[in-house]
Formats: sequence, structure tokens, C-alpha cells
Amino acid sequence: MAVGGEAAALKPALEPDLADVVSLQRRKAAEVSDGDEQSFFLDTLAEYQWARDAAGLAPSTLDGLTKPVIEVCEHYGVPPWRLTPRQVDMYFAGTGKRARATVRRKMSVIDSYFAFLEQRYAGEIARRYGVGVESPVDSFNQPRHRGDFGLRVPPSQRATREFFARWRESLSGARKPAVARRDYVMGKLTYLSGVRAAELCGVRIGDLHWEAGQWGRFLVNGKGARGSGPRQREAYMFEEGRALVWWYVEDVLGDFSGNPDDAHAPLFPSERIPGAVSALNVDVPGMAVTPSTFRRALKAAGHRFLTGPVPDLHPHLLRHAAATHNYERGMSLWEVQKMLGHDRPTTTVSYLATAHADPEKAGLAAAGRAVQRLTIDKGNLR
Repeated sequence: MAVGGEAAALKPALEPDLADVVSLQRRKAAEVSDGDEQSFFLDTLAEYQWARDAAGLAPSTLDGLTKPVIEVCEHYGVPPWRLTPRQVDMYFAGTGKRARATVRRKMSVIDSYFAFLEQRYAGEIARRYGVGVESPVDSFNQPRHRGDFGLRVPPSQRATREFFARWRESLSGARKPAVARRDYVMGKLTYLSGVRAAELCGVRIGDLHWEAGQWGRFLVNGKGARGSGPRQREAYMFEEGRALVWWYVEDVLGDFSGNPDDAHAPLFPSERIPGAVSALNVDVPGMAVTPSTFRRALKAAGHRFLTGPVPDLHPHLLRHAAATHNYERGMSLWEVQKMLGHDRPTTTVSYLATAHADPEKAGLAAAGRAVQRLTIDKGNLR
């Protein structure tokens, strides 16, 4: 075969109507030399992302799967299969030192990439470069736990009730009444419904469904489980939340810019309007308040009105309070899990670490219910 024919045979053939994606095997045969470790490294990163994309991970998650690997490799100027545990230790103890949760996350991401590398390309890397693929995250530096080590202790039911009462009494004298009322409604709804800050800030007027359930519900873009991206779910208003949101929509929302009848407008708009938008002098959907703004407002209100041993208040602590207080008032574990939108009950149990449970009292109550079924209901054990 002529030289030109060989080149044509090695040239990747891309099928029509498909993205210009060349597999690692074709690039290996056509473009990447045995000594070009950097190109081979970049190809493994691309294939790792493709594999995780095929597994159904969200685009934002895919982007974060390779950043820690690139970060450490660029620091030392070596491909990943030449990294040593000592280099990883030195990096995260020095230049790359961050918060504990951040370091745990990055170490887990690096270890997951090496699991992919070992399973798919260990033999190829050994043949090309004479190096064995072994994760630099070993039994000594690997994260032993996941998540936050700190125990979130929410305020008590009494402290929470008094906090919201004081906060509401202060609304009449606020310098910016509409903003103060918006922040109060957001804080109280977080406690009643157990939603996250980002979920609440993303709610649109059209997401309110007054007719759903007993007291109405609203749709939120929930946190995706295991990196699969946001999942829409129903959040519960309950009786007090329904009255609160109704008052807010009728008496407060109209004080902000935009059309309150627009279903796409944010339920909790920001008071700030970009200059380019305000210059148009027309009704346009406003911008939603950001989670960071809500967190600052809640923290300031906590310092002013919250009493007791809990010094700081933030949205996720109110979410823990919603779970704990509802469980203490008799809501079952499954119902609390449903309210929080958790995928697994084990996650819900971690929210109830500070719940005041009384197994003896629960045992007596269960025995009483059994006696009632046997005597009054005449043996009906349903």
C-alpha cells in the first residue's frame, strides 16, 4: 500500500451528523506517539468525562470531575500515573491546602479518576511508559469519612418560635419594608417547608400551586442525587405557610419591580435592578434574590432576635430545625424524608442527630394502640 494510502487509512473517519469526537484508540493509532504522555493524559480525561456523561451525570458535575486531577498534575508538571502519595500529601498540606471538606472532595475525585485509569488503561500505560498505575490516594491519606464532621445543632422549638415572633414585630419599623418582609417570609418558609436556600430563591410565581394537596404546594429544583443534576420536586406549604405566602403575594410582592402576574417572574425578587434594564422603563421579569443575600439577611436577623445557645443562623440550620422539630412533634421518619426531598432515609437520620427521642414513651404508646385495636376494634389489627 502506498504511503498516501496508509495515511488515509489511519486518518479518523467521522460519521455524518455526529460530533467531531475521535476515540482514544484512533488517536493512539494515528496521532499520539509513545512518548507523548501529555496528549495521552488529556485523552484519558476526555474519555473519563464521556464515560461519566454516559452514566447520566449533570454537565456541572462532569466539569468538576477532572479539575482536581489537572490542578495537582500542573503543579508538579507530571502526568497522573507518575504522581506519588508523598507529592499529593505535600500539595494538599501546602499550596493546595483548603477547607477540610474541600480537600476531602478533591481527594475523592482524584481517587475515582485513578480507579477509571487502573481499570481501562493500566496495561496500555505500562506498555507505553513502563509505569504501573496506582492511586496516590492510599490507605493513609484517603478521606475516611464524607460530608461535614460538625454537628449542626438547631435552635429549640421555643427559641425558634420566639425568634420569628420578634422578627415579625420588627417589620413595621424596617428601613426598607418590602425587603424586610421578603426576607422574613423566606426565612419562615424555609423553616416550615425545609427547603434549601438555592431552591427557595429559584421559585417562580408560576411554581405556586394553591390547589395541590391540603394547603397548596410549590415546585422547587431540588438538589440532584449523586451528581445527576437538579430534580424538580414538590415542597409543602402547610397551613401556616399557605397563609404567609398568600399575604406576601397580595400585600408585598407588588412593591418590587416587574409584573406580579407574570408566571415566569421570581417569587422573591431582588430589589436591585441593572441599569440597562431600568433604562428600558418597561415591565420585565425581575431578578431573583441570590442565596448569598438571603443568608446574610438571615444571619443578621439571627443576631438581632435569636436567643439561646445557638449564636448563628443560616438557611441549612433552619432546614435541620424543620426536620428535628417536626419529628419531635410526631411526624414519622418517612414523612420527614418526603418533606426534605431526600433520596435515602439514612440522609434524613443524620438531620435528626439532636432530636429529643424517648423510646420508653414510644413503647408505651405503641402498646396502648395495640390494646385499643384488640379491645375497641375487636381484634382488628389493621
